[in-house]
Amino acid sequence: MTASTATRDIMIGIDAGTSVIKAVAFARDGRQIGDFAVANSYTTAPGGRVEQDMERTWSDTVAALRGLGAALPDLARRVATIAVTGQGDGTWLIDADGRPVAPALLWLDSRAAGFVESFRAGERNAAHYRRTGSGLNACQQGPQLAWLQAHDADMLARASTVFHCKDWLYFKLTAQRATDPSEATFSCGDFRKRGFDGEAARLIGIADSARLFPDVVDGVATTHGLTATAAAETGLPAGVPVSLGCVDVICNALGGGLYDPSPDVGCTIIGSTGMHMRLVTGADAVKLNAEATGYTMPFPVPGHYAQMQSTMAATLNIDWLLDVARGVLAMEGIVRSRTDLIRRLDERVLEARAGELLYHPFISDAGERGPFVSHEAAAQLIGLRTRHGYWDLMRAVMEGLAFAARDCYAAMGSQPAEIRLTGGAARSRALGTILGAALGSTIRVCRREEAGASGAAMIAAVATGLYPDMMSCAEDWVRPYLDVPQAPDAALAERYERMFPAYVEARLAARPIWKQLAAQRAGAGHV
Repeated sequence: MTASTATRDIMIGIDAGTSVIKAVAFARDGRQIGDFAVANSYTTAPGGRVEQDMERTWSDTVAALRGLGAALPDLARRVATIAVTGQGDGTWLIDADGRPVAPALLWLDSRAAGFVESFRAGERNAAHYRRTGSGLNACQQGPQLAWLQAHDADMLARASTVFHCKDWLYFKLTAQRATDPSEATFSCGDFRKRGFDGEAARLIGIADSARLFPDVVDGVATTHGLTATAAAETGLPAGVPVSLGCVDVICNALGGGLYDPSPDVGCTIIGSTGMHMRLVTGADAVKLNAEATGYTMPFPVPGHYAQMQSTMAATLNIDWLLDVARGVLAMEGIVRSRTDLIRRLDERVLEARAGELLYHPFISDAGERGPFVSHEAAAQLIGLRTRHGYWDLMRAVMEGLAFAARDCYAAMGSQPAEIRLTGGAARSRALGTILGAALGSTIRVCRREEAGASGAAMIAAVATGLYPDMMSCAEDWVRPYLDVPQAPDAALAERYERMFPAYVEARLAARPIWKQLAAQRAGAGHV
């Protein structure tokens, strides 16, 4: 090892979320030593359109890297590798010269919902699901390409390559047109082959758009150097190896502890959305469900796959109820932030009586996608009496999130014995207690601040030979950040066991009502 390479001891993980882009610096043993975040933004428009400016997303990423460099003045001298992950799904189109064709369609975009509903009711859906292992929904690239073929063919004609968010950033960093196995298989691929699949594309009617698919690059095995142009923009040295990470949820799961010698571990990410994952050790072990929902994604370990059910809204439900309280207080001239109200939230929620109400946490405007798909799905609260107060409602919301998690795990098989919990709400004592009891599982909270960025950096650590394999990397990067196991409360688990069938029965019964309400809103001109 030369003196110059010996000083290169910092690994940068970029995590480009929907609303925040983070650049995080890690020491070679996984310790986080610096970070910088830049607020991202997106626009909404009638018709379910949710878009993001691609050039701004890149400039925000540059700003995050520059900010990290200012926080760590010797970053350029010490950086050993860069890894990138980001928000999943969506459609990011560039032309032959590498310029954006139009704003990106985000995963929140629902304009393809009608196409998806029609397709899922048809005879090709089952065959498509068997190939992709992922249920079709409007947030995915395949249906969005189908919608563009039907409604904006000129945009596709101008395009040369279709990316996801992290792929666009990887292109700007390395000039390579590529995606990774986890995102290649969502709606246009075969999870067994860990790549795109012509028959899957044909089944959803986008065979002509298959010309747009980039190469599939495994970031664990392959890196590309930072270009001179990107080096000048970011202030980092040209030639530094850049690794294309998996989609953010896989990187979060990797950084949060899903990859473990134990065969019965799950990972739940409680952020704006909810992600619930199991790891299987072969394509034949993948369990596909009757409703054709969820995702099957190649994991960054040979032969491994992550099965996932994803709920559209998790902490968004808690934020909504906090904002209701803030609005009432504001009417009396009292200003409180969400942070102010959260300070005693755990204490108050745990004081409230368990199982008083049923809440379905389908509050997202985009409906629901796991473990069922319905763009009309809406949140609902059942069982209210005059005795119930604000903290009873908040407890019901958390119980609803926990039942939704159980609903998702049930669609993938039996409940995992242990759940690794990460995401923005992972540190909530109340939520951890309720989730463990509802699942009947031991909970281990991951205290890693930036699990997504660390998961991406772990991929780069293996790709560049710092670790011989992912398991040895996880021993240093994950295990020290897992809290002690928290066994489920037996009495609470018994109560929730009795309640869960009612939760499922109520959501099944509500489906025609959601459709009626959606039709009435559409008739009244509401978006």
